[in-house]
Amino acid sequence: MYYHECTSFDKLLVRLAFAQGIGIQGQWRVLKGCLSERDWWVTAERATQLAGITRLATRFQESWHQLTENVLAEKMGDQLFLTFFSQDYPAALRKIVDPPLILFYHGNLALFQKPALAFVGARQATSYGQQICRKIIPELVKNEYTIISGLAQGVDCFAHEAAIESGGQTIAVVGTGLDCCYPKSSQHLCDQIKQDHLLLSEYPQGTPPSKYHFPMRNRLIAGIAQAVCVIEAKEKSGSLITAQLALENGKEVFAVPGEALTDRSKGCHQLIQDGAKCTLSAEDILIELP
Repeated sequence: MYYHECTSFDKLLVRLAFAQGIGIQGQWRVLKGCLSERDWWVTAERATQLAGITRLATRFQESWHQLTENVLAEKMGDQLFLTFFSQDYPAALRKIVDPPLILFYHGNLALFQKPALAFVGARQATSYGQQICRKIIPELVKNEYTIISGLAQGVDCFAHEAAIESGGQTIAVVGTGLDCCYPKSSQHLCDQIKQDHLLLSEYPQGTPPSKYHFPMRNRLIAGIAQAVCVIEAKEKSGSLITAQLALENGKEVFAVPGEALTDRSKGCHQLIQDGAKCTLSAEDILIELP
């Protein structure tokens, strides 16, 4: 949907998405308060109270006042988006803790109707990680799985590329606005995914990369995917956050072992010791899934 098609209720969600000084939990508290009162024209002071904002109250209220109808229409422009209440919003994402109120997108929303498997791993992945993706993912594509990842350098891009090269579909969830490709080296792949697959973000256009955004992005990957496979993850890898989020949401976690003489796959080995399925082929994944 476009902003000019919005109802008053949708516009409240958009305003919450753009407001500064409030996080996703505060957004949900405001929304629940508005739903209980059946009033979508909440004041800055009332929104502050509902969200429980203290330290950033002044920042939030100034932002809320600045987000007039005209300002929001200009900021939204021609951005396509779904709200939590949209028919096309991914059902699996509704079940996670603190799901985003809004998802911005480019591409094919029908991919939400297919089972998705996430592949995550090191940004400094080696040719081994690339070879693993090219070995495992084509067989999963043949079994009608969509491949989801985060468009980061390394394993993420290897996974997207393996899905596309084998004739499959892929979903990229990013931690920036959809007009910002991070890293820049992924621009060609990003453009291809926008056109032929699906690119997602909970952040509006103009949002630059931020360290805080990527763990938030990971919860969406884990939420949408039926299972997560980890490749070449170190002991303190962001990929392990995605794996943990998947476990918390009752999803299967798979880990590909690596060389034991370095720490490059130490996170994967720890996952395996903790009960993740040791994965050497697509069959190891398919046999565990419904």
